[in-house]
Amino acid sequence: MNLRHKLQSKTTIENLFDKHFENQRYVSEDSLHFLVDLVHLFRPKKPQKQATVSIEKLLYFLEEHPDKRELLIGYLAQLFKERKFSRMLSDAAILQDADFVFEVKKRLLAKVLPYQPQKDTLQYILNQVFYLNSDGIWIKKVPMEELLRLFDLLSFRDIYVSVKEKSPLSELLNVMNLIPQRMSGRAMENDVIKMVPEYSQFESPFTAFEKELQEIIEKIRTGEQHAITSDDLLYKQLLILHKQCEEYVDKAFANSSKYGISIKVNQSLLRIRQQLYRMKILIPLLVVNKEEDKKHNTIQLALQLIKFNCYKNNVGQLINESTQLLSYEITQHTAKTGEHYITESPKEYFGMLKAALGGGFIVGILCIIKLLFSKIETSAFGHAFLYSLNYSLGFIAIYLCGFTLATKQPAMTAATIIQALEKGMKKQGKTENKHSSFAKLFARLFRSQFIAFVGNVVMAFPVSLLGIWAIDQVFDYNIAETKWPKLLGDLNPIFSPAIFHASIAGVFLFLSGIISGSISNRNKHNQVYYRIQEHPFLKMSFGVEKTKKIANWFEHNWAGIVSNGWFGVFLGSTASIGIFLGLNLDIRHITFASGNFALGLYGMNFKADLWMIGWSILGIGLIGFMNFIISFGLSIGLAFRSRNIPLSEFRLLNKAIWIHFRKRPLSFFIPVKDKREEESVS
Repeated sequence: MNLRHKLQSKTTIENLFDKHFENQRYVSEDSLHFLVDLVHLFRPKKPQKQATVSIEKLLYFLEEHPDKRELLIGYLAQLFKERKFSRMLSDAAILQDADFVFEVKKRLLAKVLPYQPQKDTLQYILNQVFYLNSDGIWIKKVPMEELLRLFDLLSFRDIYVSVKEKSPLSELLNVMNLIPQRMSGRAMENDVIKMVPEYSQFESPFTAFEKELQEIIEKIRTGEQHAITSDDLLYKQLLILHKQCEEYVDKAFANSSKYGISIKVNQSLLRIRQQLYRMKILIPLLVVNKEEDKKHNTIQLALQLIKFNCYKNNVGQLINESTQLLSYEITQHTAKTGEHYITESPKEYFGMLKAALGGGFIVGILCIIKLLFSKIETSAFGHAFLYSLNYSLGFIAIYLCGFTLATKQPAMTAATIIQALEKGMKKQGKTENKHSSFAKLFARLFRSQFIAFVGNVVMAFPVSLLGIWAIDQVFDYNIAETKWPKLLGDLNPIFSPAIFHASIAGVFLFLSGIISGSISNRNKHNQVYYRIQEHPFLKMSFGVEKTKKIANWFEHNWAGIVSNGWFGVFLGSTASIGIFLGLNLDIRHITFASGNFALGLYGMNFKADLWMIGWSILGIGLIGFMNFIISFGLSIGLAFRSRNIPLSEFRLLNKAIWIHFRKRPLSFFIPVKDKREEESVS
């Protein structure tokens, strides 16, 4: 790369002309070589860091060498003669399919093996000349004054000279006629219309926009000026209708909280929004108020064509736009659920302890059942099935009984604290005080997590110990007698990958929260609960009231059941997948670690030394920490992403939390009797 730029610095414009032209004739094999080299000569190494990119050297050279200028004029005239660009204007950098995965794969493939259009198109030239993504950045940094001088020096004609077929203006009008038709068709799809019932009684603004634009296009084609002015009533009406179309899409996105949204509908709305933005750029090109506007608009069209073509395979922007609203809806659901996981009063605090004890009780039983399943002679797939069934049924039982599994909380509470953060960001005043309410909420969250950990661990240990003792008394069989080295060895944070395995469990905890929000959003969009409520067979069999209760039960519980079921599958199958792949994969969860600690101690007849006990207890604590920090970190990252909150806010948050901790450290562990502490975060 450095060598290339050294050679570039030694190359001059005169050298390029001598290289590609002889006896007033272009001699290079490829017709684009000269233009490629010329653009490369002015391409900056780091375009993002340059305020302007000057082409003054080229302008001076052309002014001082009229013969070279005539050569360049003839070369470019032949090169750009009747080049088609309508498809590039209508398609480049705009979603082409409602299938998100297909669109991502297509763009990734195009980055490795770029799509090459036919050689008679303008896009072919742009693909060869402006082939770097960064070209769209620096080309717009060339001063307009210099571009206007270049326009005059090279005797370019503006696009308003002719409206005949294959002329630039005709290509532009064809595109502006095509895009509204595509928008209207997409906006009329049932799934899109369902998002905006407010418009059901009115004519679609897209249809009205299309009709208005067709009148303007016809006026331009038949008029002498081939343009309109900003005072034209049709133009003013078109801008109003364009605004109404934008409001239509905005309303559809806003209604996603009421009706849910699918990835297909999200992509359809994004495509319409992109097409509206494209029209917003193209419409001003039809307006000519004074003669100099013709040159200015022609240059703007050329710059936009380069920009669109450079960004056509932008995968990051596609993922960013496509996932933001869905991530918002998912975290919005978990935010509502997460409100129940944050305690405030002493009553709620001890209620959380009670729920955590219940969760620990069930996990203690699950530890014994898993140990029994491990003794069954079967394949890795068989063990994966048995373990997954054990975990899934246990987690669903915890959920339906209203108990708490401590590490399930972070994924459900991250979006709740994000809401408090948003409110703090809206406050006007001193920076260090604006997140004080967030710090109070975090203290409530932390103590809720703390007491949930305590309840889970304190109950899982004795239940597992009592269970293995009872089996030994009844059947005279110590089920952990041969398993205790692994049960205790897996807790050691130094001599086992316990921390790594705990991180894997943290990822699965995060995914279970995503699944819960996704299921809730999907069912809302598909009106699943309303369908159940109005199902004729169910109403006839159970009656209207019971059917309504069934629908309500599904609405409040189904997402949690599915997410807990999948969480169990994730935990139960990880080790078997690791065996299949030849990798040391497994999971470690703090509550199960506590139960396994009890089983291991009993299996070795409590002959563990203090070092083994100490390492095991430390391992349990570190496993819990990794479960928490990974799941919470991923969840809050998603919540930040869904609401476009800058990561710079993390520093202010940490400062606010530290200030609050210094003032009231006990509030992070127990509910403190303080009126200020008991204020609701509003």
